Amino acid sequence: MKNRPYHNTTFSIFALFVFFQICLSSSFAQTKMNINENWLYLENHTPNLGEAQKATNWTPLNLPHTWNAEDATDLNPGYRRDASWYQKKLNIAPIDQNKCYYLYFEGSNVTTKVYVNGKEAGGHIGGYIGFTIDITNFIKEGSNDIFVRVDNSYDIEVIPSQKSDFFIYGGITRDVWLLSKYKNHIENLKITTPEVSAKKASLNIVASTVNPDNTAALSLTVVLKNPKGKKIASKTVPVLDKTTTIKFDNLKNPELWDTENPNLYKVTAFLSEKNQIRDSVNEKVGFRWFEFKDHGPFYLNGKRLLIRGTHRHEEHAGVGAAMSNAQHRADMESIKKMGANFVRLAHYPQDPEIYKACDELGLLVWDELPWCRGGIGGELWQTNTKNMLAEIINQNYNHPSIIIWSLGNEMNWLPDFPDGDNTEKTNVFLTELNDIAHKMDPTRKTAIRKYYEGSQIVDVFSPSIWSGWYSGSYKNYQKAIDVYKKEYKHFIHAEYGGDSHVGRHSENPITGENIIKAEGWEEAIVQTKVANIAQIGDWSENYIVDLFDWHLHISENDPMFVGNVQWAFKDFATPLRPEDDIPYMNQKGLVDRNGNPKDAYYVFKSYWSNEPFTYIESHTWTERQGPENTPRTLSVFSNCDKVTLFHQGKSLGQKQRNLSLYPANGLTWDVNFLKGENILIAIGETKNGTKVSDTIKVNYRFNKNDTATSLQLSSEKLKNGNYLVTAIAIDNNNLRCLDYEESVYFQCLKGGKTMKSQGTPTGSESIKMANGKASIEVVPDGPGIPIEMTALNQSFKGEYLKIAN
Repeated sequence: MKNRPYHNTTFSIFALFVFFQICLSSSFAQTKMNINENWLYLENHTPNLGEAQKATNWTPLNLPHTWNAEDATDLNPGYRRDASWYQKKLNIAPIDQNKCYYLYFEGSNVTTKVYVNGKEAGGHIGGYIGFTIDITNFIKEGSNDIFVRVDNSYDIEVIPSQKSDFFIYGGITRDVWLLSKYKNHIENLKITTPEVSAKKASLNIVASTVNPDNTAALSLTVVLKNPKGKKIASKTVPVLDKTTTIKFDNLKNPELWDTENPNLYKVTAFLSEKNQIRDSVNEKVGFRWFEFKDHGPFYLNGKRLLIRGTHRHEEHAGVGAAMSNAQHRADMESIKKMGANFVRLAHYPQDPEIYKACDELGLLVWDELPWCRGGIGGELWQTNTKNMLAEIINQNYNHPSIIIWSLGNEMNWLPDFPDGDNTEKTNVFLTELNDIAHKMDPTRKTAIRKYYEGSQIVDVFSPSIWSGWYSGSYKNYQKAIDVYKKEYKHFIHAEYGGDSHVGRHSENPITGENIIKAEGWEEAIVQTKVANIAQIGDWSENYIVDLFDWHLHISENDPMFVGNVQWAFKDFATPLRPEDDIPYMNQKGLVDRNGNPKDAYYVFKSYWSNEPFTYIESHTWTERQGPENTPRTLSVFSNCDKVTLFHQGKSLGQKQRNLSLYPANGLTWDVNFLKGENILIAIGETKNGTKVSDTIKVNYRFNKNDTATSLQLSSEKLKNGNYLVTAIAIDNNNLRCLDYEESVYFQCLKGGKTMKSQGTPTGSESIKMANGKASIEVVPDGPGIPIEMTALNQSFKGEYLKIAN
């Protein structure tokens, strides 16, 4: 039924006091209470609720939680893929018969069943999107028993594929909430901006309402406030159907949402019954428009915007996927501080805090369906996959930051099903997904990465270009993007980079010149027959700095390029890489798994950030060696207009930053290091005269180390009260062996515990050395208790260290 004008003097007066009534907390107001605290956990896979209830070995914990927080990254092969139970006593008093009650899970991985007071209340399939369980008919006044069974067992019917390059963490990995709503309530708001320009905009709000008693006297009021909190529009209409539409036309001079000024308007909807507020819902909206030019660049709000992107996996050292909201927010703030304007969520939708942060910080989002590898499955697999796509779009629809719904990544790689890589079947299904996405949301683009046979089905396509890592040389990057700009109507480059081991440096990084065929850039499915830098390289920070510097040198100077999306922002854990320098870690991050920046982070910041800074490469390269009177080229990464480098207090000259120059935009100096301590200071100056500086100390020696003969252990007390135990590989002359890169194994024998299974440079009991050095953090058992440590490897007998503490 078409909405008609609703005139009611009483209601108009009521609308004036609507906020006052809300402040008085009407008994019908919707409530949302976080219930993360005081759960019990049972590591038992029984499907029988009664058996779980009788168990006596429940342990207390708070959510979010995963049972794979550390076993994913321990040194034992595999990780727990099974079911566990969670339990909570939930007090609900009093129960209002006019209300409905729900449990909202932001994410529970992978399949979930929820029991309330002994009865199954509902469940969910899929681990990366939120779901709501109606518990109204299962609860009683007072204490209620909530039992939740979560299962991350191998399940071929649920994406992502088990062959994906990341762990599938089991548990209730995100926040859980208790919701209460009046029986007549707003189910959701779907907000679109049909018309947006610098001069005017329109807003379309579709409210889905629940009205079980078919109450006739329902009305909907929507209030729109600008980013400064001023009310600029409001309307009231009767609720005559399950959905009600309110439109605001001709909104003058909207404050546009963009990556530099992420202006957010507030939409508040009030559902009223006989002039009494029954429910209210708040949403944010951003006015913006965008376009991918055919075979050309990307435009936001009518202006060319070079996409400067990275990827984000949802996990962190020590907690796996069970990150706190503060940790989620810190990731996004670090990405923004680097100067990025785009993030691809890999390879699944992420915590609601991420989308909120992207809206508020001004980060464009590529949101991805977890169809990652594994090929196409049968009817059940397809149903689960389509349901997941619909859930993602419905739940994340209102975020102005999202511009792309990705339908998958490397989908036909390594099929799980017979004939799972059948192109014809895959394209039929991909077309179905594409149609679902466009029907549900015609305002955004669809995309896939690295499934060439389906590139013409979606709106935006990313081929695979891994120049200088999985194939070829990074020097052929321009050639690669020139080929694809012509071939694909809307081309974006997602994924490039390489692994780097924190603290590993080389005077002459391995580039593959004259060894690796340089023309190619495609990543092979199976790497065993392919020569590439990933296999023969030194994984030094220097090489990755050079690689990223070159990619940015190309992308920042190409006026017709859409932009690229670096892989990946943070080191992340994966079952497929047990032999990496830090076992089970993909070390392609710009920051380590704790979020600490590597050298490469500052390369991106020098091209992208507006915050003045100067960074000398490298703060972890404090021990160097080489012949006397042999200058070394030193790079400074900065976004300042001019930089001066000082060595031992003497200026080596001022240089002008030039975007067309490589490396480091021309900010390089030849430094003739002295024997012993060398102090280097870089002072950057912006066009307006602001000065920023950076200082490093380098110990330089002229004699090269011999072959390593032993390990030397030492300790340092940290500010947090823990100890950093360091192993150094030394030769017979007691020189640190800067070329020694073998693994070393730490063990705490007494008096403390190692920070193991963290997947960080100081959080693994097995780690390859970086320029002959490796460290681990140790937590003392208590004050005055001596700590005994050992370190060993295949080359040397174990070395022993006693720390007095």
